[in-house]
Amino acid sequence: MQLSEQEIIRREKLNKLTEMGINAFPADEYTITDTTESIKQDFSESKQVKIAGRLMSRRIQGKASFAELQDSKGKIQVYFNRDEICPGEDKELYNEVYKHLLDIGDIIGIEGELFTTQVGEKTVLVKNFILLTKALRPLPQAKTDENGVVHDGFTDPELRYRQRYVDLTVNPQVKEIFVKRTKLFNAMRAFFNDAGYFEVETPILQSIPGGAAAKPFITHHNALDIPLYLRIANELYLKRLIVGGFDGVYEFSKNFRNEGMDRTHNPEFTAMEIYVAYKDYNWMMDFTEKLLEFCATQVNGNAESTFGEHTINWKAPYPRVSMTEAILKYTGFDITGKTEKELYDFAKSIGIEVNETMGKGKLIDEIFGEKCEGNFIQPTFITDYPIEMSPLTKKHRSKEGLTERFELMVCGKEIANAYSELNDPIDQRERFEAQMTLSERGDDEAMFIDQDFLRALEYGMPPTSGLGIGMDRLIMFLTNNASIQEVLFFPQMRPEKAVPQIELGEDEKVILEILNSQEEAMSLAEVKERSQLSGKKWDKASKTLTKNNIVKVEKIEENLLMKLA
Repeated sequence: MQLSEQEIIRREKLNKLTEMGINAFPADEYTITDTTESIKQDFSESKQVKIAGRLMSRRIQGKASFAELQDSKGKIQVYFNRDEICPGEDKELYNEVYKHLLDIGDIIGIEGELFTTQVGEKTVLVKNFILLTKALRPLPQAKTDENGVVHDGFTDPELRYRQRYVDLTVNPQVKEIFVKRTKLFNAMRAFFNDAGYFEVETPILQSIPGGAAAKPFITHHNALDIPLYLRIANELYLKRLIVGGFDGVYEFSKNFRNEGMDRTHNPEFTAMEIYVAYKDYNWMMDFTEKLLEFCATQVNGNAESTFGEHTINWKAPYPRVSMTEAILKYTGFDITGKTEKELYDFAKSIGIEVNETMGKGKLIDEIFGEKCEGNFIQPTFITDYPIEMSPLTKKHRSKEGLTERFELMVCGKEIANAYSELNDPIDQRERFEAQMTLSERGDDEAMFIDQDFLRALEYGMPPTSGLGIGMDRLIMFLTNNASIQEVLFFPQMRPEKAVPQIELGEDEKVILEILNSQEEAMSLAEVKERSQLSGKKWDKASKTLTKNNIVKVEKIEENLLMKLA
């Protein structure tokens, strides 16, 4: 393992602590009486406190030092005074341990009393401290220059997502996203529980990937010697429970789809699905808009949220527009009664990429997605989908060729999908068989025939309405994040590129981190600017990397490009 100069120094400090008899990773319980938040909320002079957290900054001035301690609730100023910590002759705890062997990022416990500084800062006067964990890697330290420009901030998305533990430590605003995420789940649970519905769990490993049109991940069970699929949806299992006599069930499920990745899609994502007996999609629209108004208020304190340049109003009711109306309005084309060839020709004529594997449902979906979705900014129900797009949905009670289905669109993206659920087992079998025909034509997202689910329907499922909500996408809209990676603690990423096995300094590592974050070559000038290295340091570091064939510099036309070798 190649260590930086800072990492070597920290390990040397660890050895010195061990030689002094100080355990840098003690196992004992450390009882905490206060947090940074509770101290500020219930502050009183000379109050005795006991807190723990990470040392985030310090200003040593001889026998005294101001520092900043960060715990899970925030930060507070602490004041180290040599004679308070070491009242006797032995000053080693301050002079040696605190001043020379502690580092930014170390986790310490502090006992002390509260006071207010002359400039009005609430502060802890340290009476005693203990090292609870020695940090062997330095945290990124952002610096602000005289013009207010921040340098060396931990802002590179590649590093932030890969090292979320560092991101949460040095970028406190990131933690608030995940606090709100938990508030959303808690609010939704409370809404469902108050309505009398029952939270359940269904299998993640499934013999048939059902409930959605998506490409699954495939694995193998050795003991049973059978292929299994990671769940793409939990719909069919929840409906089995409605057959079994539950009036309302819901589940927050981890789903997995072996498809593309972008700013709104991760191969592993969280969905909520709820099924309520004796209801239809009209009832579910009313229920959904009330649910989302409640959740937005619980998360943000009111029924509005900001997303990019838009202010989203989650207050019910929401407009309802049929898919046929939407396509007619934004393309001038009426899909009613059109054949597959007519849909194919029209899609091609307006520049949509299509192929022969696409049936009517997928063609209509592509037309709507390309030409209509982006126009719906405020929450809007898109209703009455063509039957070819909805193999698990009841036929519309009065509109031939359509189904009782809606999707909720916000800022041009779908966040909810709901049906009057198909409970006719004969009709359901025919729909599954139509999906199999699409599969034979090469559609790898077509649904499988689930014989056990059909058997369950033959025992009788009451009229039911179901709703699915993409929880990751919903929290994106509630926290103003355009990328799904920002609302997942640990988003899926490409494997980390190997660090070359030679001695590299900090400057070389800075350049490598920048290049590692990109798939393509970068402008040499851009790499230099992002590195924030002086001219001399840049020349030395870049020469070391090129000399050892770790990076390459190429000239393409008039541009100098740098990339990993």
